[in-house]
Amino acid sequence: MTSLPRFAPQASRSTSQTQLGTGVEWIVDAFGCNPDCLCDLELLGRICEQVIVELGLNVVGQPQLHQFSGPGGVTALYMLSESHLTCHTYPEYGIATFNLYCCRERPEWSWNERLRSNLLATRVTTRQVVRGRIENTLVGSSPNEHRVGQPLEHGE
Repeated sequence: MTSLPRFAPQASRSTSQTQLGTGVEWIVDAFGCNPDCLCDLELLGRICEQVIVELGLNVVGQPQLHQFSGPGGVTALYMLSESHLTCHTYPEYGIATFNLYCCRERPEWSWNERLRSNLLATRVTTRQVVRGRIENTLVGSSPNEHRVGQPLEHGE
């Protein structure tokens, strides 16, 4: 088993690197969605494309979208030069989940408004996690012992 590297603040790191980290990840859950919307491959593709265009993101290669048979939902994956955007839907539960990871600063997208409007969601939660921020990572005395700081929470 490979040990995780031990990190120590280095004088050569810039303040912006230690404050911003390696990126920001948005973890979004939409509840109470219309099951028909959650099976609509084209609709979910349009939502993902709105995110990409409005945030000025850049798709690498071809997006992968898949609609599962029967009452199954949709899975979408967009590789981005900034990282990735994914979507998974669960019509049987009325839930859509999105994950957007950007290695460069971006404004927040209006997940709440857009998912309520497009998927008829009754509740949307968004968590924003700053990734790779040195001061949020505490390394213990063992190379395998590490704890990560709490994510930034953004409510409905």
